[in-house]
Amino acid sequence: MSGGDRRLVYLLNVAQRRLQRWIQARTTDSGVTAAQSGVLFCLARQDGALIGEIGQALDAAPSAMSGLVDRMAGAGLVERRADRRDGRSWRVWLTPAGRKALDEAKAGLVELNSRLTDGFTDDEMRVVARWLASLQDKFPKGEGEP
Repeated sequence: MSGGDRRLVYLLNVAQRRLQRWIQARTTDSGVTAAQSGVLFCLARQDGALIGEIGQALDAAPSAMSGLVDRMAGAGLVERRADRRDGRSWRVWLTPAGRKALDEAKAGLVELNSRLTDGFTDDEMRVVARWLASLQDKFPKGEGEP
């Protein structure tokens, strides 16, 4: 690695905190948080997903997902229904209000992605994306956790 700041852990942490603050400051008109937007994006790909599947996609603990989905159901963004094959499992479905909030979140993502990529070429962004994705393989979920 030539030049530049090599404190990668520090830089990742600062970037993540600043990005989260920026996102939280721009909560959608419907009051949807960044975490809730993640659920909406998952459901856009697979409406009716199991809570566990959404948690896996977002790398979130089951207990955190239950509370998040409960709050979203209370806000009318999603609906929980028992799984037809396994009554102990819950599937999550977008409501009309959830679809509207999803559209708002998508619009906000355009601005965010524009800011994230500003000043970088497509080739540079491919390298950044490849490096970030490689961290998931280098540090798999569960490794080093109690």
